[in-house]
Amino acid sequence: MFTTTTTFVVYIFAMIVIGIVAARSTSSLNDYVLGGRRLGRVITGLSAGASDMSGWLLMGLPGALYVAGISQAWIAIGLTVGQWCNWKFVAARLRSFTQNASDALTLPDYFAARFKDNKRIIAVVSAFIILIFFVVYCASGMVSGARLFEQTFGMDYKNALLVGAVSTILYVCIGGFLAVSWTDAVQATLMIFALVITPIIIIADVGSISEANALVAAKSPDMANMLKGTTIIGLVSLAGWGLGYMGQPHILVRFMAAATVRGMGGARRISIGWMIFCLLGAVLVGYYGVAFAAKHPEISVDNPEQIFIIVTQTLFTPWVAGILLSAILAAVMSTLSCQLLVSSTTLTADFYARVIRKHASQTELVWVGRFMLLLVAAIAYIIALDPNSGILKLVSYAWAGFGAAFGPTVLISVFWKKMTLPGAILGMIAGAVTVIIWEIGQYFGLYSLVPGFIISAIVIFIVSLLTQKNNSEVERLFEKLEANFWIEVKDR
Repeated sequence: MFTTTTTFVVYIFAMIVIGIVAARSTSSLNDYVLGGRRLGRVITGLSAGASDMSGWLLMGLPGALYVAGISQAWIAIGLTVGQWCNWKFVAARLRSFTQNASDALTLPDYFAARFKDNKRIIAVVSAFIILIFFVVYCASGMVSGARLFEQTFGMDYKNALLVGAVSTILYVCIGGFLAVSWTDAVQATLMIFALVITPIIIIADVGSISEANALVAAKSPDMANMLKGTTIIGLVSLAGWGLGYMGQPHILVRFMAAATVRGMGGARRISIGWMIFCLLGAVLVGYYGVAFAAKHPEISVDNPEQIFIIVTQTLFTPWVAGILLSAILAAVMSTLSCQLLVSSTTLTADFYARVIRKHASQTELVWVGRFMLLLVAAIAYIIALDPNSGILKLVSYAWAGFGAAFGPTVLISVFWKKMTLPGAILGMIAGAVTVIIWEIGQYFGLYSLVPGFIISAIVIFIVSLLTQKNNSEVERLFEKLEANFWIEVKDR
């Protein structure tokens, strides 16, 4: 216990130190929100991956594989394809468009500039959607951290929740975007190390791959069946997770912060390579965790989402276990930190700086951003106080909300010049409302992101075609942004 505690303390202290160092480079709202748009390709790639893969990667996903078998790997496949498409088709264009459209710092900022919305109606709508779903998303991260401290140190859930939340909030509040991005790179390295080595050690403990497979098959022959218990709707739901990437503000902001369009190709290869290894490792931990549990019947696995923690504590020395368990903390902190930052900057840049104090100084805006971060964190903390909160369930709800509301809007806005402001606003609302209604009704067993994404896209196209009359100014801006993008591409 002492060695694990020491490892955790050292890790958290290191993250806070990075936050303090980053704070020295944070003097304006641009620095606090996007790090001054100066992230290199390595940091961009690793940061995009780490901010995406929260605690569900080491807890929720292995837990799903442990319970239902390899058929749950369709989530990983859908995510990999979706993120590759996001990098390939959205990343470079969004980076160029946001800088050339009034140097937009946030998604609401970009939407308002892209569609010439002087009244900023679209900014208010999108900011409201961000706050609704990010509070839920932040709560899922806090639950992941609480489960980690609860299982590792035997802490009371509420105390564990408080420790995990404070650890993350501190370095984000101090250093802003640079702190989040720099720590993401460290956390991404730790996560891939843990997810590569752990399945190997599980197989070695069991004896061999064939023995491990035999133990899994003994539980249920269907565990190895990719199509076990699935239907067309089920497969579409699992693979449909990939659609969500194009609408996740905490991932899109990494594209916006890249130093140049020139480095996007290299960043994409780094990010996707990292992602493949991590997802494969998480799948194998959950799947072969069944073999581990069969060989060690004396060890209770009451909560499947804690299989990674249980395996690590059992098979590794305390020092190594402490390092590997820090990977869960890394996954939690990397995503939660970015989510908190995006939420706080939305409140600061799109409400405070635009409505309340239009002439506020840069220093004032940075401090307001820190206060807003604490406010969002407090609301998420209250939601996370429920000890029965399921990590994957919370994540799936927030993921669907963002994917359906923003995914079609972002994608179509960087490719179609005839998209209009009413189309964008109504498309976002349609996507978000569809997800909320679908989550309540659970219709046909289909993941809410899929119908939400489709309905949002249809609304955007129909409303845009019906409101083309006064769209000439928006179309001219698109042509200018498109021309600038191709100039930047040729510079590569």
